Amino acid sequence: MRRADRLFQIVQLLRSGKLTTARYLAEALEVSERTIYRDIAHLIGSGLPIDGEAGLGYLMRAGYDLPPLMFTTEEIVALTAGARMIRAWGGAAMVRGADQALDKITSVLPDDARARAEAVAIHAMPRANMTEALRETIDQLEAAVTKRERIAIAYTDEAGNNTDRTVRPVGLWYWGPVWTLVAWCELRADFRMFRLDRIGTAESAGAFNPEPGQGLQDFYAQQLARYGCDPH
Repeated sequence: MRRADRLFQIVQLLRSGKLTTARYLAEALEVSERTIYRDIAHLIGSGLPIDGEAGLGYLMRAGYDLPPLMFTTEEIVALTAGARMIRAWGGAAMVRGADQALDKITSVLPDDARARAEAVAIHAMPRANMTEALRETIDQLEAAVTKRERIAIAYTDEAGNNTDRTVRPVGLWYWGPVWTLVAWCELRADFRMFRLDRIGTAESAGAFNPEPGQGLQDFYAQQLARYGCDPH
């Protein structure tokens, strides 16, 4: 990450208005705490209103270069409810992203809109099968879709049969009780759906180049032709 991009990300993280430690910033940006100290000193020297010190944490005083955000009541409810659902059912990286996004949004809302967001009475509780291992698998497979990365999985089907597959992930779906992976299965030479809570292990098997007939739109077309439904 370029230094300019890192400085921008530090400013975004500090905009939450919460006391933020150098360790947290270092972990979020995957750099050393020493680098964070240098970056904070640079930002303060550039005139940004950052308070705090090494060992305690930092925060940015309210009002710095924050554009006004205008949300309708329906939008506030949707954003807050969505973030809470991701906290309950999403991958670990998704949870961090939802928390940070909600912090950024609420930090620049007018008082009445912030109060409305805090009063949203929609909540979500994680199911018993939402383990930390499953959250990590969600993140891993979501990244594999983006990076076009083949994944070797050990899978147990509904009947209890074990099988090893190498798949090309194209998307993740959440059905309420379970997450499923849609992928091109190299063993079956066709699309298959795999429940994430039945995946024992998942390891990278190298990158792949997209081939005709194996993409997400092809999966949609297949479902429409077979079942008369579009899974969008």
